[in-house]
Amino acid sequence: MNTLLTLARKSLWNRRATAILTAGSIAVSVALLFTVEKIRITSKEAFENTISDVDLLVGARTGGVQLLLYSVFRMGNATNNVSWESYQQFKSHPEVKWTIPMSLGDSHYGFRVLGTSPEYFDLYRFGRRRSLQLSEGKKFSDVFDAVIGADIAKELGYDVGRKIILSHGVEQVSFQSHDDKPFTIVGILEKTGTPVDRTVHVSLAGIEAIHADWQDGAPPRPGESLSTEAVRKMDLTPKSITAFLIKLNSRIGIFSVRKEINEYRKEALLAVVPGLTLQELWDTVSVAEKALVLISFAVVFGGLFGMMTMLLAALNERRREMAILRSVGARSLHIFLMLLLEAEILVISGCLGGLTIVYLGIFSIRSWVQTNFGMYLPISAPSSYEFMLLGLLVVAGGFVGVVPAWRAYQNSVGDGLSIRV
Repeated sequence: MNTLLTLARKSLWNRRATAILTAGSIAVSVALLFTVEKIRITSKEAFENTISDVDLLVGARTGGVQLLLYSVFRMGNATNNVSWESYQQFKSHPEVKWTIPMSLGDSHYGFRVLGTSPEYFDLYRFGRRRSLQLSEGKKFSDVFDAVIGADIAKELGYDVGRKIILSHGVEQVSFQSHDDKPFTIVGILEKTGTPVDRTVHVSLAGIEAIHADWQDGAPPRPGESLSTEAVRKMDLTPKSITAFLIKLNSRIGIFSVRKEINEYRKEALLAVVPGLTLQELWDTVSVAEKALVLISFAVVFGGLFGMMTMLLAALNERRREMAILRSVGARSLHIFLMLLLEAEILVISGCLGGLTIVYLGIFSIRSWVQTNFGMYLPISAPSSYEFMLLGLLVVAGGFVGVVPAWRAYQNSVGDGLSIRV
């Protein structure tokens, strides 16, 4: 077998240009398949790990998926806000254990700003009920204190004590900055692998403070801006928030409280169960997901059939090579196995090349994906399912390689030495 493997390897090396192109086409198709698979699995894990131990998510009446995306995953924007009175109404509900208010709409160099209460750091859970931990500093206590996520600290090189300026809106480049009211970083959170890592956390009073002298969404005119000292003396109770999270005393009351919120007459509100809404999101994208997987498999098999075509096309040119091997003692079975080994070498090389492309691609775009989609792409070893896919591809390559191997098996020594007119 070692001799046959050496012969197969040297035979491919003699036709290295064609072999490299064939293995390259297989590598690209394998890379496409594994990229789709990794994004599919990683996106589900990232979304499911972002929030846990929360019974209801409440916001202004809109689509449930949209509410989940902009409030939890920082994707998109809210169409409306929830009044502070309505929030207080349900915060004091007898079945509610605790709530976390959330106010969104500002940013810092494209990173979302979240206005919330200090209890957020103690109550918010991600993954399997893991709590947020500070790697440096403390929680915010002053109006102009800020706690930043791990990725912001790393990418912008921020430390505790640094002054930062928040911007109005969520664009990466904003022309409306709250530069007259800077915030001081007092804490940095440990990495969570969720949108929390790319969020600037400030108090609800801080959100009100930077907008205290704004009128109808417009900044103050020159000379009319309020100083930080003047703002501190004002009543900074929010007039409205973007959304809020609810934890109930008992999960039995989830659907009754949700119904009560959805039928609330003083304001058009929407309450959703995060887990059910996330499943609704997967159901929405499942058709596109399955289509991408099918296309990826089709591309892979297209690459394998391209390999079969290459091996078949080369057989006529290799008739003399096969005849010489037969004349020095090689049996028909040896020729068959040699062609089969060539096919497997091409497939295995293509699989390894495809994995290399995938991991290089993840390494190069992971920061961009997390910035724009809030999704963390880990660089980890292939899963058992991915190893199974690789095994199936190698087996499929063997089946495809049987066709040219059988054709070579049937060629005779006399056919190889004869001259066709």
